[in-house]
Amino acid sequence: MTDTGPDPQESVAAGEVVVVTGMTGAGRSTAAKELEDLGFYVIDNLPPSLLPDVVSLVDASQGRQQPIAVVVDVRSGAFFSQLVDAMAHDVLGRQSTLLFLEAADDVLVRRQEAARRPHPLQGKDRLLDALQRERVVLGELRASADLVIDTSALNVHQLTDRVTQAFGTPERTRLSVTVISFGFKYGIPVDADYVADMRFLPNPHWVPELRAHNGTDADVAEYVYAQPGAQQFLDDYVKVLAGVAPGYLREGKRFMRIAIGCTGGKHRSVAMSEEIARRLRALGHDAATSHRDLGRE
Repeated sequence: MTDTGPDPQESVAAGEVVVVTGMTGAGRSTAAKELEDLGFYVIDNLPPSLLPDVVSLVDASQGRQQPIAVVVDVRSGAFFSQLVDAMAHDVLGRQSTLLFLEAADDVLVRRQEAARRPHPLQGKDRLLDALQRERVVLGELRASADLVIDTSALNVHQLTDRVTQAFGTPERTRLSVTVISFGFKYGIPVDADYVADMRFLPNPHWVPELRAHNGTDADVAEYVYAQPGAQQFLDDYVKVLAGVAPGYLREGKRFMRIAIGCTGGKHRSVAMSEEIARRLRALGHDAATSHRDLGRE
């Protein structure tokens, strides 16, 4: 019998399963959004009994390395014992973490009243009565939680920081930058965070041997980089971008879109976009290019 080696799927480390639960108003939605930004496949309000099936479906469609986050609230209380058993006995086949979000009653009341949404257990009673019932229903999950975060004194940014510290990896927490080249005659990208104009550089379009080429070709790129002011712009602009990058991450923004324009989006903007992305990668950022108008007439 021939040994064909290990199954490639089995050799890939399985992604984590995080179950997010806790008190209404304690920040489940904020935690779920942050996990989604960290690359988790997030499912909201899933009956716990379906969790093993969801893991199997994600294994088959996305691969075992895809991390999963599931948000469970008090409405699924009848199934909590199944959830605890599944996580305790490794039924999921992955590392699993139960995250419980907590807050003081007075804080939960203020948040719930600000949201102007009824508590799922409130009915005609006071909100405080509903919160007390919720604590009883969630008691087993809180006792079984791997991580409890009290959000009473946390704002949104502080909570996302706590979630990132617990579940982020260097790959997931790097700033993701897209450098987009474009032509001004086709309009400025509406979703750009920063826009820079390369029309201060001579246009290779007017150099006959370069006209048919574009900014990804070495001869055009060398021509653009050699022009007066090009290197100074690159040095200064990348320094600005690198300077604001830590602030983006502190504010929970992991995506930056930089638009670099020239007249037609073929020569100068393309070459400069490629060099900006290269320099950002050298600084440790996840930077890629997108040439919006390349190939347009």
